[in-house]
Amino acid sequence: MHLSGRLAREYRTLQALVACYCADHHSPEGALCSECQDLLAYAARRLARCPFQKKKPSCAKCPVHCYAPRQRERVRMIMRYAGPKMLWKHPFLALLHLLDGCRRVRP
Repeated sequence: MHLSGRLAREYRTLQALVACYCADHHSPEGALCSECQDLLAYAARRLARCPFQKKKPSCAKCPVHCYAPRQRERVRMIMRYAGPKMLWKHPFLALLHLLDGCRRVRP
């Protein structure tokens, strides 16, 4: 599965969020637990199939919800926890993610 451009950056941001969350809740030794690995694999599949591709808005503003309800709630929970920590751990990715959220959604 190959992601490029903005989709690849969105995936890297999600990887950083999940790594932060997993390290603090599941696997302090650094490796992701199987549940978090599965969530990232699911996210990669969904991003690869995104109908908007390079013009994709942030997931919160997207008119199409690609994730199943369970995974969507899991990602929300992870973002609520790890999002504020991203400003210190990965400030560039956090800034770009915030800017992506300001993009207009085109029909």
